[in-house]
Amino acid sequence: MMVGLPKVLYVTLVLICIGSQVESDASNHRYNKGDIVPFYANKVGPFHNPQETYAYYDLPFCSPETLIEKKLNLGEMLNGDRLVSAPYKLEFLVDKDYEVLCSKKLSKNDVSQLRSVIEMDYYTQMYYDDLPIWAFIGKTQRNYTDERIKNQYFLFTHSIFEVFYNKDRVIEVTCKIVGDSLVDLTGDKEVNVKFIYSVKWSVTEQSFYKRMEKYIGAAFLPSHLSIHHHSIAYSSVAIFILIICLVTFYVLVLNKDISKNLNDVEEDQVDDDQEATGWKKIHGDVFRFPKHKSLFAAALGSGTHLLLLIVSVLVMGLMGYFQPYVRGYTSVSFYFQLEGTTSMKNLLLTAGLYFGPLFLTFGFLNSVAIFYGVTAALPLEAIVILALLLIFLALPLLLLGGYVGKNTASYFHAPCRTSKCPKEIPRLRWYRGLLPQMALAGILPFSVVYVQLYYIFATVWGHRVYTLYSIMFVVFIFLLITTALVSVALTYFQLAAEDHQWWWRSFFCGGSTGLYIYGYCIYYYFCRTDMTGFMQTSFFFGYMACVCYGIFLVLGSVGFRASLLFVHYLYAAIKCD
Repeated sequence: MMVGLPKVLYVTLVLICIGSQVESDASNHRYNKGDIVPFYANKVGPFHNPQETYAYYDLPFCSPETLIEKKLNLGEMLNGDRLVSAPYKLEFLVDKDYEVLCSKKLSKNDVSQLRSVIEMDYYTQMYYDDLPIWAFIGKTQRNYTDERIKNQYFLFTHSIFEVFYNKDRVIEVTCKIVGDSLVDLTGDKEVNVKFIYSVKWSVTEQSFYKRMEKYIGAAFLPSHLSIHHHSIAYSSVAIFILIICLVTFYVLVLNKDISKNLNDVEEDQVDDDQEATGWKKIHGDVFRFPKHKSLFAAALGSGTHLLLLIVSVLVMGLMGYFQPYVRGYTSVSFYFQLEGTTSMKNLLLTAGLYFGPLFLTFGFLNSVAIFYGVTAALPLEAIVILALLLIFLALPLLLLGGYVGKNTASYFHAPCRTSKCPKEIPRLRWYRGLLPQMALAGILPFSVVYVQLYYIFATVWGHRVYTLYSIMFVVFIFLLITTALVSVALTYFQLAAEDHQWWWRSFFCGGSTGLYIYGYCIYYYFCRTDMTGFMQTSFFFGYMACVCYGIFLVLGSVGFRASLLFVHYLYAAIKCD
């Protein structure tokens, strides 16, 4: 288990992943012929706006005589599921042909509503024995015979369920629409509709334990494993070239400078500050603590905790052991190493640095969801549970981590003494400023994850089911390595320019990849999707801002820690007062 405010985020991620795979009422998923298999209707929504989903029976569909709502767990609530009994009856191994579901008369309002959702490509989602089923509601067709009518709208009325089984278990289910069973909804008038369905059972050799492999490629989108492999190959080559460049630079330049300094010391020919140049000249200032120490320690603690959160999710499959005081401990411990004195202020800053913006964003977006009446709006029960987790689990453990960090913090050991008066930083060229350096620092790490971002976005903001966690883990490790190497290189060039204020600079340069990813969000939204509407737009940019901010903190902490190790090694290798 873990602690700190990200505990709520961790639990949320776990429960979403659990809830996204709806649990069946039949615990062993074994049935005899004629047994009732759990079948739930979930939600409906426009295909291009995945988060804009509504309850299934918000549309005038056939409903069962007794409508039963499934008891949802927290994960299903967070996933926007609203499971109710489906109108269809698919008994195990029972074929059906043209079974009448219901006959109903659609009012003018019903016809207008269905015509509107058909125009926006609405689809339905259901679950049969925990297996998801998607189907479109209808289709539009251009009318070339009547110039007054631009499009015709047709409602699908015949669904064919094909269910594959292996012995006493359901393996796969699909829903096909019969193209010739259509009802014209173009006119603004009442319409009589008869909904029918058919069921066909087929045997398969597919194992029950591999039945989810079908969804690796996505429900609607194709799978391209070769692209993932090429992405890893490209990232490997990029990291290899970067390492070769840094090793070459170390052998030809840095190692030569260190050896020269050591030889001068042995021959009692050490230059004074006026004669020394480059990074050796600022040895008395390089370990001078940064401004806003409490904020820096809070950012480092939050980034480190989020980093370990991501690693735990990827490595331990969301259910593994996790250290219980990482965030508070890291922040307070490092704050005391920087000779900080107000630990409670630092803890409060650590608590609010990431969770504060996340909470405000969630509050605004949940209000938007409530206004639009979509299933993404969390019910009161889920909000209460999350609040209890925050108050009685996250906050006490954050305080525990701060207490442990305060009482176990060690002194900051610098290989060089810090001078009383800081040296004046020489005037630097424009390209050595913070913003140009951040722009340069984020290019290579972003290129490492660029390909994977599309598939991750297609999962979170589309209909793909991403399960290639091994590839994601490898790419994430490559991202960390690239960020560390780039941060070290830029820190050296900063020190070589006699600029000793590298603490914040290394953090910002490391985290700049998060800004690149948010830039990709803008490109993805406008160029790779057909999302529309204020609700979907606010959800996309609001939550992606929180995600990219978290990535900024994570990679910023990686960049700083890599730079700190490098600077410590660099100045420990020379003998200075």
